Amino acid sequence: MIVTSIEQHTKTKVKVCLDNRTDFQLYKREIDKYGINEGEELFNYDEILNEVLIPRAKKRAMHLLEKMDRTKADIRSKLRRNGYPDEAINAAIEYIESYNYLNDERYAYMYVRNYCNSRSRNRIMQDLYRKGVDKDTINDAIESEYTVDEEELINMYIIKRGYDADNASMKDRDKMFRFLISKGFPLDEIQRLI
Repeated sequence: MIVTSIEQHTKTKVKVCLDNRTDFQLYKREIDKYGINEGEELFNYDEILNEVLIPRAKKRAMHLLEKMDRTKADIRSKLRRNGYPDEAINAAIEYIESYNYLNDERYAYMYVRNYCNSRSRNRIMQDLYRKGVDKDTINDAIESEYTVDEEELINMYIIKRGYDADNASMKDRDKMFRFLISKGFPLDEIQRLI
């Protein structure tokens, strides 16, 4: 592998780009330690990967899970944005999965439980899909955990926001309509209730 470029990324880190389209970040002192020079062959990539990148990716993945659960796709995306190559990302994900710290099914069930009293079934499904959870897992979690009557939920929002259908102006109606649409409720259900 040939080092095609070494670019300043932050004050202390540089981005190393290889001809096989692999990119990774190292501290400036590590560039010297591993003898990395632009335009030259990188013979010690495996050493850098195993000694620096994989341990650092594992630590970063653990840090990302400290405050909240995340999906596998979310961890992968964040590690990629942090400049880790795919081999390090895969190793980090495998590591945290081995301790059951990362579990998309558990995440989906918990997400549905936490948001079923404030979001529509459709909105929750979209949120989980965007977070990288597979359709079968989403459907199982919704089926198991979504126990709210959406009509009651819409009515709760109507009352909570002080909407009065009999005295509402067109502006008030549109505002309430947009709000309920943003929560993911079905169009026909909203029209019927407001």
